[in-house]
Amino acid sequence: MNIRIQGLSFAAVALLALSGCSTPTVVTLQNGTQYVTKDMPDTHTKDGFFEFEDISGTVIRVRADEVATIRKEK
Repeated sequence: MNIRIQGLSFAAVALLALSGCSTPTVVTLQNGTQYVTKDMPDTHTKDGFFEFEDISGTVIRVRADEVATIRKEK
């Protein structure tokens, strides 16, 4: 019984720690379109694109020169 309680406690702490790792971010494009992401987007790739996943789970790729700002959501 004691091991089960310790295991559940460890799992709960691990889940709380992982949930705190994400940084919701707003990516604003030059044309005013805004995307809210689950986490900070990857820096632009070798081919000159930013790639990120929005909060609905859709993977978005935009050219780096189309991005106006990337900021943490308040």
